[in-house]
Amino acid sequence: METPLVSVCMTTYNHEAWLAQAIESVLAQQTAFGVELVLGEDCSTDRTAEICRAYVDKYPDRIRLVTSPENVGWRANYRRTFEACRGKYVAYLDGDDWWCDPLKLQKQADLMEADPECGMCYTRASNYWQATDRTEPDHPDHYTDFDRLLCSLTIANCATLARRELIARYYAEVRPEEHPEWKTDDAPMWLWFSVCSRISYLPDITAVHRRLPDSVSHSTAYRRRIAFCDSLMDISLWFEAHYGTGANRFRILRRRSSVALWVLSWEGPVREYLARWWSDVRECPRLMFCPEGPGLLVKKILFRRKK
Repeated sequence: METPLVSVCMTTYNHEAWLAQAIESVLAQQTAFGVELVLGEDCSTDRTAEICRAYVDKYPDRIRLVTSPENVGWRANYRRTFEACRGKYVAYLDGDDWWCDPLKLQKQADLMEADPECGMCYTRASNYWQATDRTEPDHPDHYTDFDRLLCSLTIANCATLARRELIARYYAEVRPEEHPEWKTDDAPMWLWFSVCSRISYLPDITAVHRRLPDSVSHSTAYRRRIAFCDSLMDISLWFEAHYGTGANRFRILRRRSSVALWVLSWEGPVREYLARWWSDVRECPRLMFCPEGPGLLVKKILFRRKK
């Protein structure tokens, strides 16, 4: 297998129902350069591994498999699959997402080949809600600068293409494996890219992010949703402390608190809402003067009475 220009890093675990669609969307890419697909399979309990091996047998010159006899966990699987990528550029696509534009990689590679200062580029991505069979475009606002990405990370992992050498630098410098409290690896990576390189944005919708009803980032359990959002904002606080000026700290804390209070204004008992509000205020007294704290509490009480 010749060294490709682009490697597609696809981690997969118990994706039997969706993996073929993800792989086929990679094989459907129309490019003037070589593309390899590196599958990182982490000892799934369904037929995911069997599907991976079938595709490797069918396309040995285009697909490689990274696996082990024992489950290593999502973070280690993510890292080892990246390490196996040989291309100048790496595109990420999880085993339950897919690409809807066969020119995605060509468009992004053309942009990055023409701009050596661009470390990563990303496109729009639609959201597919598995439970309701509904597809909708992502939010129309998209950012490329560090300050705005801290509070609103508009980058979908499945819509990216990045320079491999910079991803390797990210791992060496940030060392995300030392932060088990971070519930995602892509958010800190792209925040780091916004500090250390230029990010470009293409407005085309090229990818689809599958939203499952009970995943780490989108759970039916409200406490898990809050925990994931807290983790994202804690990542932003870490990056603001290490790469920023400190000017964004209050904005991040307010965002973290308001998201949690919004969720709690619909779910959970009033005492849980009050406990979270008080905890946030103790950490940052300025939050006492923000209107969303008492405002969402009034909404919660009225909604509860109406029910």
